[in-house]
Amino acid sequence: MLSFILFGVLFLALMLNFPVAIALGASVLVTILTVPGAPSLNTLISSMISLSDSFPLIAVPLFILAGEIMQTGGLSRRLVDLASRIVGGVRAGMAYVNILASIFFAAISGSSPATVAAVGSNLIPQMQRLGYPREFSSALTAASGMIGVLIPPSIPLIVYGVSANVSIGALFVAGIVPGLLLGILFAITSWILVGRSNSKQLVTKNVEIQPPADSFLVVLRRAFWAILTPVIILGGIYGGIFTPTEAGAVAVLYAIVVSLFIYREISFRDLYEVLFSSAKVSARILALVLFSIAFGRLVTIAGVPQEIANTLQSLSDNPLIIIAMINILLLVVGMFLETISAIIILTPILLPVAVAADMDPLVFGIMMTVNLAIGFCTPPLGVNLFVASSISKISVAKISRAILPFFFSMLVVLLITTYFPQSFLFLVDLIG
Repeated sequence: MLSFILFGVLFLALMLNFPVAIALGASVLVTILTVPGAPSLNTLISSMISLSDSFPLIAVPLFILAGEIMQTGGLSRRLVDLASRIVGGVRAGMAYVNILASIFFAAISGSSPATVAAVGSNLIPQMQRLGYPREFSSALTAASGMIGVLIPPSIPLIVYGVSANVSIGALFVAGIVPGLLLGILFAITSWILVGRSNSKQLVTKNVEIQPPADSFLVVLRRAFWAILTPVIILGGIYGGIFTPTEAGAVAVLYAIVVSLFIYREISFRDLYEVLFSSAKVSARILALVLFSIAFGRLVTIAGVPQEIANTLQSLSDNPLIIIAMINILLLVVGMFLETISAIIILTPILLPVAVAADMDPLVFGIMMTVNLAIGFCTPPLGVNLFVASSISKISVAKISRAILPFFFSMLVVLLITTYFPQSFLFLVDLIG
């Protein structure tokens, strides 16, 4: 009865287009008011307050603010120039620039849609001028944006680490290899697609884009303060100088100093707008976390994780097949539910099942993040598709068709992270 009311109200609220945080809160409130024997409201509020009082959770609004400042302060444009100078002078070079710039910006923002917006606003129009099909350039940018939630610092990995009580530093290290592997496979896919393109400009020219006229050292000097950002953040974390949360505070301070006093592309008035924008995003995420704590407590009381585990085990006792079924479930969920919301809702449900199937919680976190990150590129939710569409001015349907070749790369990385975890765990062991 408890689980029926809880999930019934949640699904009803979501179908009525309630915000996910409000839907979670409504399902919890209706359940405790209508189900006999449910925990009291005071008990749930006490649990919400005690569990949300989490030092690692403070990293989320800090990294969101740092990413907003850096995007507004001109760091993304300088990263694009540097990427263009490194890989711009070969066939499909602009596609490689797009991917490399996404990796650079991912190491700053920790957000997939932010990566698409920062890189796409600079590169999608330029790729179109150079003869790339609009659908291809938009699809590549949307696909490359999902690297933003794997290359550290990653906001979804922070949220998972808090939800599952897993080391955020270890998750950051573990996400590096899948993120880079995605970039490599996207580059190979782009090389194949450009070689088969009907565009005369792309087929007949070995070099379809000229790198910036300035020398590499000049471009590197301009981008120096931008590329120093991930060095400071990740170097400080892995060097034991500060925690991921403290790294977020350092990133904010560094972004303000560079944007205001070195690049001088924003003013104190602009900084106010950035603070307001990032506060809205942070409030939405933190409200999700708060209500999800109460929701997760009720889910546990209702015995939902155990019921799911029993159901999956009744279908198969093979751990590999159980994990495959979890992957299929997550792929479907990612099409309809935003990544952070899905992590918050599903972690307390699916993590016990994965652990029962002998999967390490760290490996499950990476698998879950890669899986749900694919949801950024799948309709009907597909946030990255909508961001790319708003920049390129072409329909989401056309971008969805053009992104299909990149799904093969996404699924390959998902399979590797699921069934060959040593591909990234070796780096966790190496860094310690």
